[in-house]
Amino acid sequence: MRPVAGEVLHFSEDPGITRFVPHVAATAQQPEAYVWAVDHEQAPSYWFPRQCPRAMAWVGGETTAADRERIVGAGCGERVHAVEFGWLAAMRTTRLYAYRLPAGPFRPFGEPYPHAMVAVETVVPLGPPEPVGDLVDLHAAAGIQLRLLGDLWPFWDEVVASSLRFSGIRLRNARPRTAAQRAA
Repeated sequence: MRPVAGEVLHFSEDPGITRFVPHVAATAQQPEAYVWAVDHEQAPSYWFPRQCPRAMAWVGGETTAADRERIVGAGCGERVHAVEFGWLAAMRTTRLYAYRLPAGPFRPFGEPYPHAMVAVETVVPLGPPEPVGDLVDLHAAAGIQLRLLGDLWPFWDEVVASSLRFSGIRLRNARPRTAAQRAA
């Protein structure tokens, strides 16, 4: 589930949204009110239940062959997503919807690489939301590894220290770091 040319997507578990009004998200690190969406490259980062903690990494132009092989895996594609075992059932059963929005009002957001698209005006979807389907199957169809881990933190620490591009979403919902991990 990705946007086509001229569109961006907003993923939600709510199938009843008729318009998107700029707002300051509860977890926002900036004071501006935005409508949030994603482009083709970032759409897979939202193929998850909203509250699911996830650590994601993908190959970029600056990625070394060693980091790619060590973290993504030799012959395993360009991207890997990791979630905790406890989220597998939700990955299989959450009903997620994609809203197609016109790309015109949106601009890239995030440095050094944009991780979202934002608009400062109210945006009306181009049509009704589309059910995304089984989120595990969606990853498989896109050739994205989905790893189930007992603990996200060792993977996350390797990813952020690597040359891969990465994103961590809702990590505050992950199991807490162990005392040994906090001391490291």
